[in-house]
Amino acid sequence: MRRVTAAAMVGAALLLAAGCSSSSAGTTSSGRGSGNTDPAPVTVRLGFLENITHASALVGLKEGFFSQALGSAGTLKPTAFSTGTQETVAILAGQLDAAYVGPNPAINAWQKSGGSAIKIVSGAATGGASVVVAKGITSAGQLKGKTLATPSLGNTQDVALRYWLKQNGLTTTATGGGDAFIKPTTPNSAAVLEFKSGQIAGGSEPAPYDIEMVSDGGTVLVSEPGVTTLLVVTQSFLSAHPAIVADLIKAQIQANAFIKSNPAAAEADANAELATYTGKPLKASLIAASFKEITFTDDPDESSLTTDASQAVSLGLLKSVNLSGIFDLGPLNQALAAAGQPQVSS
Repeated sequence: MRRVTAAAMVGAALLLAAGCSSSSAGTTSSGRGSGNTDPAPVTVRLGFLENITHASALVGLKEGFFSQALGSAGTLKPTAFSTGTQETVAILAGQLDAAYVGPNPAINAWQKSGGSAIKIVSGAATGGASVVVAKGITSAGQLKGKTLATPSLGNTQDVALRYWLKQNGLTTTATGGGDAFIKPTTPNSAAVLEFKSGQIAGGSEPAPYDIEMVSDGGTVLVSEPGVTTLLVVTQSFLSAHPAIVADLIKAQIQANAFIKSNPAAAEADANAELATYTGKPLKASLIAASFKEITFTDDPDESSLTTDASQAVSLGLLKSVNLSGIFDLGPLNQALAAAGQPQVSS
């Protein structure tokens, strides 16, 4: 299994129009899943973020669930990204076949492609993101004139923070103006460093970065509810390799089951796998605290996705979008039934 980083593949993609057609997505993957006639194994290009909210992917990779599920039918090419925005660009550029993404990047990929790019095939996690602020700040009003970090413009944490501020009477703009100044900061670790040095008053960050900010003296002002991580596949890949997609979903279910039954081992797995991409492991206490604020679930929580979309629209960060058809949960429910678990609906 060969690991690569987002920088190697997204640089070229960033030069492409974000709204390009996804009709070519996955077409460079060759070979067969079960039921196809081409004997060559499929190369599955899987994206995920360097977050503990994506521990399902990290544990699945470390424990070998993906490679075991694929067997001789496919090989995995995992790529770590800093933000879901980068993943969306890669998906629309045809550089990924499947990806763990937040709800807003999934919605963006759906809208920019006119509903032709992706399908949500499973949930992975809910919770695990917070608005953390400097000690002494206890209300939204105290953030007026302050700078706050988010991973990227329009990502899940960015939308959540802007909407919460709006609900509390504070304006924001896409260019960093308004009553409170939102500063998209990549990678997330840079936001932690800026908070620690006092350059920003806080931020809306996913685990483990919100936990790191708390350990640096921050206070959780808002715990963000709802779906955090989804598994999506490109429609072209799903059409060409349905059996391979079923294998990915099977591995996803196994990863979440392992997290629930072996939390200590799962925390160690996630930390070790994350370190292969970031260069160093985090303190075990940070990983443990991150896991405590996340619910790992295969249910993609349709109502939460609808809420995320409506909030982004209300902020002017997303045009009105029809999400009908974005889910394809048939393969998930088949896999859940085979695993003796309750099915989900959308």
